[in-house]
Amino acid sequence: MSTTTTAPGASVSALYRAVWRWHFYAGLIVLPFMILLAVTGALYLFKDEINDRLYGGLRQVEPAATVPLAPSDIAMRALAAHPGTLKAYHPPAASDRSAEVKIVGADGVRNVVYVDPYSGAVLGSTWDGGFTGSPLMWTIRKLHSLDYVGWWGNRIIECVAGWAVLLTVTGIYLWWPRGRKVGVLRPRRTRGRPLWRDLHAVTGVYTAGFILFLAMTGLPWSGVWGKRFYDLSYAVGLGMPDGYWGDYPTSTVPTGEALDRAPWILEHQPMPVSVLSADGAHGAHGEAAADVANGVPAGLDAAVGTVEAMGIHPGYALAMPGGAEGVFTASVYPDDISQERVIHLDRYTGDVLFDMGFADLGALGRAAEWGVSVHMGQEFGLVNQILLLLACVAIMLMAVSAVVMWWKRRPAGSLGAPVPPMDWRVPRAVLAIAIAAGLFFPLVGLSLLVALAIELTLSLVARRAPG
Repeated sequence: MSTTTTAPGASVSALYRAVWRWHFYAGLIVLPFMILLAVTGALYLFKDEINDRLYGGLRQVEPAATVPLAPSDIAMRALAAHPGTLKAYHPPAASDRSAEVKIVGADGVRNVVYVDPYSGAVLGSTWDGGFTGSPLMWTIRKLHSLDYVGWWGNRIIECVAGWAVLLTVTGIYLWWPRGRKVGVLRPRRTRGRPLWRDLHAVTGVYTAGFILFLAMTGLPWSGVWGKRFYDLSYAVGLGMPDGYWGDYPTSTVPTGEALDRAPWILEHQPMPVSVLSADGAHGAHGEAAADVANGVPAGLDAAVGTVEAMGIHPGYALAMPGGAEGVFTASVYPDDISQERVIHLDRYTGDVLFDMGFADLGALGRAAEWGVSVHMGQEFGLVNQILLLLACVAIMLMAVSAVVMWWKRRPAGSLGAPVPPMDWRVPRAVLAIAIAAGLFFPLVGLSLLVALAIELTLSLVARRAPG
């Protein structure tokens, strides 16, 4: 009886080549998307600054000593200039900011009308970009999330995020010097492919934490991983505590569909409803559902007064009631995530049906909201923006250096992929890691199975080839 042993050096070499091969193929698939995410993400970090520069004449006004006009007056002036259905009212976020009135025209197109809150002058309008603040930022946001591709786009981005985590982990393994004369904390080579290798590896090790953070904080909004995370957080009471709605009736409309933006943990929760008394009597606001003055829902001024008296952070949006059972909804997502808040008001009585702040969320809900705030460059102001901008630039540099390395090393007319190890017993450790990663990232696991099937097929074809 004989036994076969593998020399330690051969084991390390086989494992290294296996990891390198998977890193190569993962990069080949993911890098184009990583470049797209880095470019659009870098731009979106400065969405407020870009919006102010491009639309400053609409968004900014000269502060006045006079008291601003009533919200209903501002809304009526906007409707007079752009007839339609009032959908939302954004009070001025500061003394030098205009009021924003969101209107859906008869053609179904949604626009934002900007009004000087002191004079009532209509400053102009733009197509409504939702919470992105402008048509340009809406386009960048859609590209960043691949919403243009719809259902498939969401799944692709989720898969890319999972693969980005694997790329980072395998990249750190490949970066580890192991006594080689390569760049570790700074590039050592000055030209040729070794220089590009050092740039890629050293940049990667400094950027690894940022890549992992950006990937993980973007996943809660994904279709498969995000849903599992949402269900888990809700089931264990670490998202939004069960029963938080109280005894108020709810509709079948998810909050995420009714509002431009909703906290992650609320997106799938139903909107509450307003209830008119059985005899049709008016509520404390003194109005009934059918009472709409010049297109402005009754109770708008009172709703603004109520939420501001409750101390909601400036910069909030007030969504109008949708239908007879609709509610007024004030929501705000400031840079200081601790001031995030959602308030629903009964349109007839003005009663507070729901008031949820950041502190009311469970641990996982708070973590998700805080993560996305940092992800978008909000939480720590300019420092947050600059650090993530540098991370985006580093990701682009890594992508470019990877392409250059591949181009310089690949043989003419060949893909130039790393040669697979001949001894497949050692890289079983890689398979174990791949299984664990597939369980944590379901779409990555599915793509790994596809890649493994292709790898085995190619291997069998190569072995059966003559010569």
